[in-house]
Amino acid sequence: MAEYQNIRTGRHCAFALHAHLVFVTKYRHKVFAERHLTRLEEIMRDVCADFEVELVEFNGENNHVHLLVNFPPKVALSKLVNSLKGVSSRRLRQEYPELVKHYWRAQRLWSGSYFAGSVGGAPLSIVRQYIEQQNRPA
Repeated sequence: MAEYQNIRTGRHCAFALHAHLVFVTKYRHKVFAERHLTRLEEIMRDVCADFEVELVEFNGENNHVHLLVNFPPKVALSKLVNSLKGVSSRRLRQEYPELVKHYWRAQRLWSGSYFAGSVGGAPLSIVRQYIEQQNRPA
């Protein structure tokens, strides 16, 4: 029963949707120090709150960050990612002018691509087996 503790509810649904997101800096530049990652986490928590998304876990290195998010079905991950990357890039540029040297060519902090993977739940083989074993009416 422990796996059901993280189920969230909406008006007409119950859900437990988690995604692992990875954002990489443009040209894999080594941009971030500890203070940047700390501020980046605060910014991304604020953006997630605006989308009614829970930022479960955040961490990163000098050229990429990992996020684990719990999101409602009404949120399109692509829109969330666009907002997370756009807002964080703009705010970091404003608050840390020394980062401008990493924007020198493209005027962007983040690479245009990202990784998004679904997380949690049963393995696909178990779900497939469960669906196959349903009592379908004749």
